[in-house]
Amino acid sequence: MMKKFKKPSFLERLSGSMTFNDNDEGNLLQEEGLESNERDAKWMEEEAEEGQLTVDVYQMPNEIIIKSMVAGVEPQDLEISITRDMVTLKGKRQEQKTIMKEDYFFKELYWGSFSRTILLPAEIDPDGAEASERHGLLTIRLPKLDKNKTQQIKVKAG
Repeated sequence: MMKKFKKPSFLERLSGSMTFNDNDEGNLLQEEGLESNERDAKWMEEEAEEGQLTVDVYQMPNEIIIKSMVAGVEPQDLEISITRDMVTLKGKRQEQKTIMKEDYFFKELYWGSFSRTILLPAEIDPDGAEASERHGLLTIRLPKLDKNKTQQIKVKAG
């Protein structure tokens, strides 16, 4: 009878670490006749989780800036949605299928869909937002709304 293991978390699969309980005795047993690397690949295929981008978010006096590494992502595969208090980055990093699986020594890069939603610390003007990419570094500039700004308007006679 095969012993069933808890499916590893996304982080455990990503980092290659596994957690064992006392009954496991630290051994990786085969599940359903598959080797551990085949089992990991099977779990990755079964569970299509999105990766999460790492970001730097900081403020200047008049703007909030978001930076993220998006190397290997085609511009048409990157979507940026902006509201007054939130930014969502979505995309997909396509893997080139020209290399045979058995020819890899290491395969640690993340390929596939990713997303990240960032709640902003201040309201911004979505219409004034700008995004640029250089050498794989995405930079998004978000102008802050000036809540103290006062604008006077004239009343039109009707």
